[in-house]
Amino acid sequence: MIEICIYGRGGQGGVTLAELVAHAAISEGKHAQSMPFFGPERRGAPVLAFLRINEAERIKVRAEVEEPDVLVVLDPGLLQVGGVVSRLKKDGIAIVNTVKSHEKIKSEIVANKLASVDAMSIARSVLGLPIVNTTMIGALVKATGIVKLESLEEPMRERFGKVAAKNIDAMRKAYEETVVS
Repeated sequence: MIEICIYGRGGQGGVTLAELVAHAAISEGKHAQSMPFFGPERRGAPVLAFLRINEAERIKVRAEVEEPDVLVVLDPGLLQVGGVVSRLKKDGIAIVNTVKSHEKIKSEIVANKLASVDAMSIARSVLGLPIVNTTMIGALVKATGIVKLESLEEPMRERFGKVAAKNIDAMRKAYEETVVS
C-alpha cells in the first residue's frame, strides 16, 4: 500500500487532488481512499489530505497517515511549518511546488527522492488561476507512476466540466516540467 500526505492551503485544491487520483486508481482496478483532514479553516489556512492506494487488497485502515511514502507539498511555505518533511518515510518521495531550482530545493529537503516543479507558474499560465492541484497531479504521476495520466482525464471531466481541458493541459505540462532525482 502506498500512503500519501498532501499539504496545502485552503483553496489550492489539495482535497480535490486526493479525490481525483483516488478515482483514477479505482478506474485502473486498484483500491483507493482519500480523506481530508481539516477543521473550520478558511481559505488560505493549512489543509492536509490523505490518499492511500493499494493494488492487491481493500484498504481497511481509516486513520491519519503517520509516515507517508509520498509527500506532496502544494505551498512551499508549509515546508517551514511543523516538521512536514520529517514525517516522510526514510525511503520516501517528496514532491514540491517551488520556484527554486531543483538543486536548491534538494539542498534544503532531506528525502530519498525529490520531485520539483513550478506548479504555480504553470497554473497561472494555463488556467489563469493560482490553483495548483491539477498541476501537482502531473508531478505526482511523474515522480511515482501511481496511476496513468490518461486515467485522470475522465475524473477531471466529471469534476471540472467546461474547464476540464485546461486542467488536463496543466497536468500534462507539469508532468513534462517536473524534475525528479
